[in-house]
Amino acid sequence: MTTPTFHSVSSAVTQPRQFLEALFQAAVARALPLANTAAYLPKPPSRESGGRTIVIGAGKAGGSMAQAVEALWPADAPLEGLVVTRYHHIPPRPEGLKPRIEILEAAHPVPDAAGLAAAQRIMALTQGLTKDDLVLCLISGGGSALLTLPADGLSLEEKRRINEALLASGANIAEMNCVRKHLSRIKGGRLAAACAPARVVTLTISDVPGDDPSTIASGPTVPDASSCADALAVLKRYRIDVPDAVLAKLESGALETPKPGDAVFKGHELHLIATPQRSLEAAAEAARAAGFAAYILSDEMEGESREVGKVHAALARAVALRGQPFQKPCVILSGGETTVTLKKQLEGVPRGRGGRAGEFCMGLALALQGQVGVYALAADTDGIDGVEDNAGAYVAPDTLQRAQAAGMKIDQYMDRNDAYGFFAPLGDLVITGPTHTNVNDFRALLILA
Repeated sequence: MTTPTFHSVSSAVTQPRQFLEALFQAAVARALPLANTAAYLPKPPSRESGGRTIVIGAGKAGGSMAQAVEALWPADAPLEGLVVTRYHHIPPRPEGLKPRIEILEAAHPVPDAAGLAAAQRIMALTQGLTKDDLVLCLISGGGSALLTLPADGLSLEEKRRINEALLASGANIAEMNCVRKHLSRIKGGRLAAACAPARVVTLTISDVPGDDPSTIASGPTVPDASSCADALAVLKRYRIDVPDAVLAKLESGALETPKPGDAVFKGHELHLIATPQRSLEAAAEAARAAGFAAYILSDEMEGESREVGKVHAALARAVALRGQPFQKPCVILSGGETTVTLKKQLEGVPRGRGGRAGEFCMGLALALQGQVGVYALAADTDGIDGVEDNAGAYVAPDTLQRAQAAGMKIDQYMDRNDAYGFFAPLGDLVITGPTHTNVNDFRALLILA
């Protein structure tokens, strides 16, 4: 997606969609690994020590993070390793950049055999490490599915079923990852334990509300404060079944994770190299440079996507109609990670296609009811909304009018969670392709005079 640079309010007024897309691109650019990694790279082990540098990791930004390390690491210092990213998320290799880290691909958001094989290989790389070795762990959102190594007694198929049930349940990311950590042999600090006694430095791109490192990709190299009891409570809350043998292990505490204060984490470092807040600030800076007042509501918004859309619509209408709490023209930004609880599928009705951003946009459009002067864009910063090929969607004052003219009733699309099916015929899908980073949801509302 190519977008123009906006230097005035008037140009944004005539091209509102392009302006909102430019804000999205500014947010993505702020989170790209090559722009954020150099300041956090440790020094290589000394030649005298004979220590190795092993790079491991997982996430939607895994490929671009690995390439950033390759580009920035001293050419004469040894470097090896393996990271796993989502299918089709390996960026084009810059000309002249020597490959030193192997990059594998696997499925997201539901794990597959390729992810299992990658996790097994990563664990194998940790064998025989010494105190002179350095492990550089590259972690970004999506790592929970990509780095899959089911707990003993749990098959990959059972892990897939549990993961699908969690995704459809409406559980938030912290709840889902609490369960994932306790049903894994690599998450929840267990990868750090496998690296002992080597020094571990983790570089993380946050995609979770609050930037909790133990939640990002289920925290494979950081302590886990949650418990088996917490995981059981989530499973009970959302009525998700697990095999009896696994249930017994959770009840007995046999699947407990390494906790804060555990000696296995001594000397380890963790750095957040990109966060949702920093990306929202980049978008706000771009809006202000064009002459708009810009407001960031929060980078930690959670809840049902369509309901969050309704709340944003209420705020936008208050600004448009009464100039409260902000004066127009302005831009309102928010981030976080909303959820979509899939409605029960009716017999003979195909399940809809879509993700959090599209669902937000449907809720927003319905609540705005064609409010004059309000435009919006919502997209996932990894470039993929759910499992489709779009990053998100665009809403304009005439969205509902155009839909009605095409014989489309938005409530029917909402009933089957079909945001893709609603916005595609309108030409209002936002399609960027993989961005090679991931700081989660991005939402921008443009409110004109």
